[in-house]
Amino acid sequence: MPRLPLSFVRCVDCGHVFNREFDYRQVPYSDKPNLMFNRAAIWQGYLREVRDTIIAQLPKDPVVVEIGCGEGHLLRDLARALPGGRYVGFDPHGTLDTADGKVEVRRELFEPAVHLAEYRPDLVVSRHVLEHMMNPLRFLQRLSFAAEWFSARTLLFLEVPCIDRVFTSGRIADFYYEHNSHFTTRSFTSLLRRLTPEILLLEHGYNGEVITGLVELGTHSQAATLGREALTFRDQAVTARARIRQQLAEIHASGQTLALWGGTGKGAAFINYFGVDAQRFPLVVDSDPDKVGTYVPGASQLIRFRDYLLEHPADIIIIPTQWRANDIVTEMQQTGIRFQTALIEHHGRLVDYFADEHPYR
Repeated sequence: MPRLPLSFVRCVDCGHVFNREFDYRQVPYSDKPNLMFNRAAIWQGYLREVRDTIIAQLPKDPVVVEIGCGEGHLLRDLARALPGGRYVGFDPHGTLDTADGKVEVRRELFEPAVHLAEYRPDLVVSRHVLEHMMNPLRFLQRLSFAAEWFSARTLLFLEVPCIDRVFTSGRIADFYYEHNSHFTTRSFTSLLRRLTPEILLLEHGYNGEVITGLVELGTHSQAATLGREALTFRDQAVTARARIRQQLAEIHASGQTLALWGGTGKGAAFINYFGVDAQRFPLVVDSDPDKVGTYVPGASQLIRFRDYLLEHPADIIIIPTQWRANDIVTEMQQTGIRFQTALIEHHGRLVDYFADEHPYR
């Protein structure tokens, strides 16, 4: 069988260790599961402690989802202790013992945006899964975002191996291919705090070889607020694009001459976004001599010096960079450039710089 590369590096900020050459495609867990022995006496005692810790956080009839549940021993124990609950295990291999139907099996990967909305669990559990992921933080951030987006407040219980002792004892065999991520106490704590400022539980177990954490999702993050703000802006931008293109078409149809002030940067962005083509709107000026004689990228208008407008006045001047509009208007007035009106973009339409309400005067 092929030998896969071990190229472990360490973050000098949080202490996390990971294999920078890890490729998830090389470990197809849906065909060959990662086997974990759960029958050793001391380990079973630890598992009972984990079960009791989780039960203490649950209502009488909980909905519990476990990501990467393996053969399902934890879900079966929870189902026996709280038989009125609903227990769902996600694992692509699907060797789960359903305990005579008390545990539901999903032979697939857990998708936060889909399954969190479907189950709205009281608790999501993920034990000894994060260390196998290419990007555990990204997955947990998706989970946190989904909880906030769907207003699905849920507890999240995580457990991973802890490698603090690796550095005090010089252990080497901990670093093997299937374990891509290796958590220290510091890096695991840092991971949790990227999700929420409040950690409800942070404990070591099994003689310090594992670390567990409990947080509540859907309560602290502003991610959903920012996401909805972005979607609103996107929708407004689509509407604005159509409206301003229509305004430009009406200006062209009216026979009025139009000039744009600024042909690079935001000026070029305006010209390209709103379809200010060189055939209908050939006149672009700039007060920066270094830009004169070049062309608007993507639209090809020749950029002329502002004084061109002294000999070839335009009826309308559009100023794409609203925040500089006051300076530009002042410059035109001081230079003696004549025009009927200046337009700027505001709230999704072209408005009159002098007559309309806006914050740029």
